[in-house]
Amino acid sequence: MVGFTNASMPWGELEARLSGRAPVAPRREAVPDDPPAHSGRERARVRPPIVPYAELHCHSHFSFLDGASAPTELADEADRLGLEALALTDHDGFYGVVRFAEAAREVGLPTVFGAEVTLDLPARPDPHAPDPPGGHLVLLADGPDGYRSLSRALSLAQLAGAKGTPRQSLTDLADLGGDVVALTGCRKGTVASALEAHGPAAAARELARLVELFGRDHVAVELWDHGHPLDQHRNDALAELAVRARVRVVATNNVHYATPRRQPLATALAAVRARRSLDDIDGWLPASAGAHLRSGAEQQRRFARYPGAVETTVEVARRCAFDLALVAPALPPFPCPAGMDEMSYLRDLVTEGATRRYGPRP
Repeated sequence: MVGFTNASMPWGELEARLSGRAPVAPRREAVPDDPPAHSGRERARVRPPIVPYAELHCHSHFSFLDGASAPTELADEADRLGLEALALTDHDGFYGVVRFAEAAREVGLPTVFGAEVTLDLPARPDPHAPDPPGGHLVLLADGPDGYRSLSRALSLAQLAGAKGTPRQSLTDLADLGGDVVALTGCRKGTVASALEAHGPAAAARELARLVELFGRDHVAVELWDHGHPLDQHRNDALAELAVRARVRVVATNNVHYATPRRQPLATALAAVRARRSLDDIDGWLPASAGAHLRSGAEQQRRFARYPGAVETTVEVARRCAFDLALVAPALPPFPCPAGMDEMSYLRDLVTEGATRRYGPRP
């Protein structure tokens, strides 16, 4: 019988044996590769060495209706996988960084802080479109100073638009200069989308624009592989563009949930965001649960044809990582009435103001 455990055999030999044109060799008994030690003790399991890798593109559930895992869950899974560092890059804000920083600090995981910014949104975007409008760009804060600069840019973009629709273009981000590392991002990134829509020449122009705005040492071409049939072809083209532009290549997994078991939740969230049934949204969704955190060894296997793509993630992470406590404001204690701390005094003031505005609670 032919099964999943049969030894490798060329189809020609298999056909010859089945048709009776070739002799069938007697089956040998399996010989254990690693017999037990004579002492009777079980040999210690030899664990494969951990391949250094840092995930630089990761969304938590603070990317509303797009990410499906809490920052704490992501930090714990990254620690379990032995990652060198983890970047949190939620959409257009730093909403989850405090919880992320606290969870990562508990397990000793180095942290990188960034955001996937939305570019060139129309004046009245449809929030329930199956594929939301706007381009994407991943920006990683290059240390504490970069965090402050990126925080300001994100705030200005939110103030320039209505709630949930930040308004900014690449030109608006030019002042960030050497304060960030820019990754070309997902399929909606300016480079990848230009490649898909107009070909390599258009993608090369978009990449050159990023290099001009942020500097060659502050731009990296991002490759990801979720098992889609076209992923390798796209990655080949992007890697070639990076070589020609003399910029680095990094491997990410464009993470949207910590583990594969979270994929059904991510699917449901996508349907809720688009106000469509699961059947209606199905054609817009990935075919497999690929957007989860992966170990360095797995990423090395997936990106073996792009030397340095996995190793470079560690270089970028070491450059950008810092403890969020370094940028926490040193605020003096607020003067409170006797017997109250800041939180209880705030509750008292809110209750007083709400009663004055809305009347007593029923």
